[in-house]
Formats: sequence, C-alpha cells, structure tokens
Amino acid sequence: VQLQASGGGAVQAGGSLRLSCVVSGGLFSTYSMAWFRQAEGKARQFVAGLNWKSDIIDYDVAVKGRFTISRDNAKNTVWLQMNNLKVEDTAVYYCAAQASFYTGTFAYTHLYDYWGQGTQVTVSS
Repeated sequence: VQLQASGGGAVQAGGSLRLSCVVSGGLFSTYSMAWFRQAEGKARQFVAGLNWKSDIIDYDVAVKGRFTISRDNAKNTVWLQMNNLKVEDTAVYYCAAQASFYTGTFAYTHLYDYWGQGTQVTVSS
C-alpha cells in the first residue's frame, strides 16, 4: 500500500491550501483515513480523520472550523481543505491509513498501518 501526499506550499496567513493523498495498492474504501502534522522539533499530531463512509469525522480543536477532511472512495483519494491558515499551522503534513476497524478515535499514530511521505505547509505572517 502506498500513500502519495501532495498540495503543500507556502502561503500567507489567512490563505488556503488543499492537500491530497492518493492511495494505491490496497482496499482504500475500507480504510479509515487521517491527516497528521509535525512541526519542527515537535511530535506528530492528529489533525483530522474520517471513517470509510465519511459518517464519522473528527478534528483537532486547533483546526476545527477551518479545515475540512473529505474522501472519494472511487478515486482512492482523501483531501484536507485548509482555510484561514495561521502561522502555527506550519508543519509537514502526513496522510495515514488505518486498515483495521474504527476503534472510536482517529487521534493516535499507532492506530495507522500506512503513511504517506509528507508534504510541507509553510504559513508566513
């Protein structure tokens, strides 16, 4: 299973970016998917997650109301729409896939079986 993340870049505060993650080689339509981020010198942190049919969605409190996670099982793709970006959103963003059943939370890195390579998001003031 391979995850290919893209869409990162450099924007000014208040701007928007849309990250994409294409999954190949697995059963994407059965996976829970999530986005995490890792700022320099910090641990990887949960950003947003959703289950296989998008009826369970969760966000970290820091991004709720600004970010939207979505997926299209026909395209094996999950997106993260990021609006009203803040300097503190600067990080490398990773997509992750959980092949096992949803356990009640998306928030922990150890739940995920597959990871993308990361895409850099830099927000300047």
